Amino acid sequence: MDNIDKRNRLEEEIFSYRVSKDNKVFIFWYEKQVMILKGKESEKFLAKIAKADKIESQLIMAKITGNFKRGNEKTNKPK
Repeated sequence: MDNIDKRNRLEEEIFSYRVSKDNKVFIFWYEKQVMILKGKESEKFLAKIAKADKIESQLIMAKITGNFKRGNEKTNKPK
């Protein structure tokens, strides 16, 4: 686990999720919705999360959301 989370970001609990009545899973990153899972995807997610502790659940959500940021973030580097 140390190689995966070198900056200890997962301990901050940056991801969260909410389940709707029809079993859709809404995944949030810093309280902003970034993904919706439904059907078999949501069932698999809920099964994995049920067995996981806090850091493992953060890692699961990070992996599921994947690369939702596509490199368009602003940086302070001079060009």
